[in-house]
This record gives sequence, C-alpha cells and structure tokens, in this order.
Amino acid sequence: MRTPPGTPSVAGLLLAAGGGRRLGGRPKALLPHRGRPLVEHAVRVLREGGCGPLHVVLGAAADEVRERADLAGCAVTVNPDWEQGMGSSLRAGLAALRGTGADAVLVLLVDQPGIGPEAVARVRTASGGARDALVAASYDGGRGHPVLFGADRWEGVAATAEGDRGARAYLRDHRGELTLVDCSDVALPHDIDTPEDLIRLE
Repeated sequence: MRTPPGTPSVAGLLLAAGGGRRLGGRPKALLPHRGRPLVEHAVRVLREGGCGPLHVVLGAAADEVRERADLAGCAVTVNPDWEQGMGSSLRAGLAALRGTGADAVLVLLVDQPGIGPEAVARVRTASGGARDALVAASYDGGRGHPVLFGADRWEGVAATAEGDRGARAYLRDHRGELTLVDCSDVALPHDIDTPEDLIRLE
C-alpha cells in the first residue's frame, strides 16, 4: 500500500513467533484458516486496515513459515529469543522499524483471527498518525488488540516489554494517556491458545 505524500505512516507489526505450546507445539503462524496459514490472514487484515509498511516477526518454525506462507510485501524479522515470550518479539519488531520513517505502529497478534480490517482501521484512524499517539481497541470496556504506539513511544515500550506481558506494563503506566476505541461491534478478541479454541478457525 502506497501512502500519499504528507500522510502519516502507520506501520503494521504482526507478532507471529509463538510456538503453540498448549496446542501441542503447532506454530500459530501455520494454523490453517480459510484454506491458508493463519499468518497470511493476519497480514491481509493489516493491509486492508490501511497499515503500511508491514513487518512480521517470526520465531517458531520460521523457515517453514517462510516456505509455506505468502509474505510478499512484508519485511520479516526472525526473533531467535521467541521462547522468552511476546515481549522479546515486540522488541525485535520495534527495532526493525527504526529508521523506516513510520510515524506510528499498529501491533496485531497472529492468534486473534476474529479481529479484522475494520478494527485495525478504527484504531489507526483514531491516532491521527501522531508520533505520541497511544491507542487501543476495547471490547466491552476492557482493553484489547490491536494497539497503536506513536514513534515517540517506541523506546519506552521496548524498555518495558518482557516475558509474555508484551506492552502491558507500559500501557498500565500510561493509562491516563491511552485512547480506547470500542471495537465490540466489528471484532471478536478471542485467542487461539488451546485445542478447544481451534473451533474459531475456519
């Protein structure tokens, strides 16, 4: 997607490194959804939601994901420390975005297929592309994904991203600056974590 000159650039960052431990070691990026790997669906959601450039962080079975999934048009970062949790993948993704000129980044998780382009576009638009923006989707009053960070916040987010908590600590410490955008009417924030959750895939 080409951004018109003068338009704020909101990059899309897809965290797709998880090994699916509770799914018997099936990498989440390769779970089948609508006939293709789940990672492809998530990339399409970011693209159709108006994000660009697109960055994908892989980890578990990264070579296999690259071989089986069409990630054309995406910059791919492989996180060697993916087993340490989502925080390490978020740090890797933010590091890859430095120097791209993006004004903000919208972060999406690969294992939430119920979140579509409408929610992405709603959160992206609410930020105005501001470099100090802090925006998250909300569902029934609770904060969820996607989450958007203006570029001026990336260093602070990376400094607090640890384990499986991702940006949770940063968002908690800056909740007074956070804009919540209700997406309950256009998205379902369910995770694919256990075999019982696989019913949410199509």
